[in-house]
Amino acid sequence: MCSSWVVLAFCCLGQLCADQSLKPQIAASRLAANNPTLTTVTLEKPFCMFDSSLRPNKSYAIYLYAMKESASAISSLVINNSSKPLDGTFQQTRGGQLGPYKAALFSVPNCASPPRLADVGDVNKVADVLKQYLFRVGDDGTCLYDPNFLGICNPPLSPDTTYRFKYLLLDTTEGIVKDQTLWSDPIKTRRVKLPLKIDTWPGRRSGDMIVITSILSVLMFLLLAGFLASVSSVVMRSEDSSAETRRMSQTIQQSEPRPQLSSE
Repeated sequence: MCSSWVVLAFCCLGQLCADQSLKPQIAASRLAANNPTLTTVTLEKPFCMFDSSLRPNKSYAIYLYAMKESASAISSLVINNSSKPLDGTFQQTRGGQLGPYKAALFSVPNCASPPRLADVGDVNKVADVLKQYLFRVGDDGTCLYDPNFLGICNPPLSPDTTYRFKYLLLDTTEGIVKDQTLWSDPIKTRRVKLPLKIDTWPGRRSGDMIVITSILSVLMFLLLAGFLASVSSVVMRSEDSSAETRRMSQTIQQSEPRPQLSSE
């Protein structure tokens, strides 16, 4: 009974359930802040989506495919004529530009025993709960450049680019696809901000104002440098004058005749 309520709670957070559209969903903001980022998109895992396709004594896995929205509809297929999943990689598809690529492989989420929603508030358990519940596309920054890497590569996505995602249920016993979702709605990564457009003040400033501020700062520096140079010059002249006065005093003292002592 408790598990049913937990599943319902996940659905209320935007989780995919059997009676909803079968497509990957972006993670709820309360569970994944700053999502998407410049190079990643965090998705909810497919809890309860493929239960009707699961059979006893079978082994299953989930494939996650990704592609850029600009890829053609013809190239969006992920299954061949033999119901085998396509093996397009990030490199082969130019990062999803030419068609879908495998971004991840993981076990089927257990709909009967999902992560406990109450554990999200526990600092010691929240990381494990989110790992079970969410998947971050674009989270591996090394696999493309590691010659010994043999798994499915999940490299960073491109900034300011729209992607779509699809889950696929694979019967690993027979090696064939048993079910799949629709492609997700378009999800766009964030855009890199130009330095002049970055707001670093409580009140926004335009590019012109930043240029004017920079010029005034330079002028202020030059004025300060000139003031310090003037003060230094005055001090040096004062020291030179004092030294000249001392030398003249010593010269006068030396030139004065000394009184001679009379001898008896």
